[in-house]
Amino acid sequence: MEEMKPSYKHQQVLRQQQQQQQQQQQGKSAGGNGGLTDAAITDSLKVPSCVHLKPDSDNLLMGELRAPNTLQLMDQGGGVSTVHGSSGRDGGVPESGGQVMVSSGAFVPVGNARRVKRRGSPIPGPPPRGIPFRATPVTSQSLLFQSQAQSIVSHGAFQPVVPSDQTSVPRPVPNHSWNSNDGAIQQHDDLGTHRPSVREWGNKPLAQFDPDLWDLMEKEKHRQWKGIELIASENFTSLAVIEALGSHLTNKYSEGLPGHRYYKGNQFIDQIESLCCSRALTAFHLESDKWGVNVQPYSCSSANFAVYTALLQPQDRIMALDVLSGGHVSHGYHTHSGKKISAASIYFQSLPFKVDPETGLIDYEKLEETALLYRPKILICGGSSYPREWDYARFRQIADKVNAILMCDMAHISGLVVAQECQSPFEHCDIVTSTTHKSLRGPRGGIIFYRKGPKPHKRPGDEIYNFEKDINFAIHPTLQGGPHNNHIAALAAALKQAATPEFKEYMQQVKKNAQALAEGLKKRGCKLVTDGTDNHLMLWDLRPFGVAGNLFEEVCEACHITVNKNAVYGDSSALQPGGIRIGTPAMTSRGCLEADFDTMASFLHKAMQITLAHLKGTSKLQREFTKGLQTNSEIVELRAKVEKFAALFEMPGFDVGSMKYYNS
Repeated sequence: MEEMKPSYKHQQVLRQQQQQQQQQQQGKSAGGNGGLTDAAITDSLKVPSCVHLKPDSDNLLMGELRAPNTLQLMDQGGGVSTVHGSSGRDGGVPESGGQVMVSSGAFVPVGNARRVKRRGSPIPGPPPRGIPFRATPVTSQSLLFQSQAQSIVSHGAFQPVVPSDQTSVPRPVPNHSWNSNDGAIQQHDDLGTHRPSVREWGNKPLAQFDPDLWDLMEKEKHRQWKGIELIASENFTSLAVIEALGSHLTNKYSEGLPGHRYYKGNQFIDQIESLCCSRALTAFHLESDKWGVNVQPYSCSSANFAVYTALLQPQDRIMALDVLSGGHVSHGYHTHSGKKISAASIYFQSLPFKVDPETGLIDYEKLEETALLYRPKILICGGSSYPREWDYARFRQIADKVNAILMCDMAHISGLVVAQECQSPFEHCDIVTSTTHKSLRGPRGGIIFYRKGPKPHKRPGDEIYNFEKDINFAIHPTLQGGPHNNHIAALAAALKQAATPEFKEYMQQVKKNAQALAEGLKKRGCKLVTDGTDNHLMLWDLRPFGVAGNLFEEVCEACHITVNKNAVYGDSSALQPGGIRIGTPAMTSRGCLEADFDTMASFLHKAMQITLAHLKGTSKLQREFTKGLQTNSEIVELRAKVEKFAALFEMPGFDVGSMKYYNS
């Protein structure tokens, strides 16, 4: 009978056995001084001599190279080892003369004879000795290392099975720079190697660390104190709000909502934000089962865009008051030439409605007619320079006819709404947004209120308001990262103040002062849009004087009176408009009363006379017009009167007596 030839696989096994015997004999002759030999390591790990070891190219590219001649091994119990030694043929386990050490690592071997998929989770418990490597292929990039004199094996290249009870393999002890016992910590602290560095960069006051910046901030303090602030969107907040804004809360990252943060360490931040939300609902007289609130928006413009993102699809339709009629740019605005200015106009279709050209009031008949044709998905009420009340009930009727969501941007009048000194949008609107400064007298930021629970007019499949989830998701993670915890805490303080009887008295005085200022201007021959105001602001139409708003605000600025140019109906440009906007919240916060605002009306009238005189000798171009304003004798005289008048009133938030420029 003819003798059968051994198979190729059997031949490999025979060659492996012969190579192991040779390595054992070589190890006995070279294994002096009690050290581990190549043969001993090979025998203990049961590594077949035919296994072909190659480096893992992916990890080599990641810059995680170990020392040359390093082989990292993972045992089945989850333990990890690294074999260091000279490379043998084909980068395999060293055949002779190599000194071997084993340290931590995690690698998958590559075998020439067999290639199998990477093994899953390690087998629990100590496996039997003698289990061979489980091979996994490597990429072709590892061939680049074959020409090197020594093989380099990187993290992730090999994962052998090594018995977890292997006691002959030394494990390195972690090398810490300091011990964790109390004595070492005390000694380390006594040496002062850390604390002085913290004091050096972390505990210096601003005046000492950055005197240039501190000097500019002191000048701004002086400007606020010595000037008359009449910009309707500005206010002076309290010391409590300023302390919260400048607090350690700015250190914490808090992505997500209370109880659902991405980061840990937010247990107190959660309580602060929850407190702020609760106070917001209380201040605005809302029931928590009917209204929800998000206090994370960075501004009201951010809040508005978050609402659009949550409730609209790209190119859905928005309808709001035209910017040149008193609306806000975040509600959608594009120029007469068609240039889209705001993101609301870029990503959505926006159509403005306008005020009546004769009265300056919203034409609700025209608004309804346009809405029925345009059929917006969101109808917006609220603006930045509309001095009269909004008819929210009429807006609700129009929104229902076109099946639109009714949204109110109450940024300017939120303080009046809290104090119940104007009509509230919450009775009729689905969404209400606001800034948190302006008349609310809080920190600079935004807020969103949204309806919850069952709808008052149920339709099949549409019985429950579904705004909460979409709006919260639009704020984070769609549009914003971590909230500004210092702002949220400051808002909580401002909302507590807004819910007091003293704040209601403040808002009542704001309205009285607005009436006094309006009457003071009118009796001096000035024309106001809508002939007056119902809230905290008014629009002064400068066109009868032939003066543009951008030129008049320059003269006021030189006199230390701050106002802002503003479009009136019929203007074609917001940069060179025909009016200015004036508001009373800021100076009311400083304690001014009706008589004081009549004095301010006289200052404004005098500034107009100076503007007319200055125009006679110069160009209407702003660059040419501003030349010589600071040295104009009439302006210098009026500025001195303004500063003397303004210095009579206290400044909330800081002590004027401690200012660097107090006596200047």
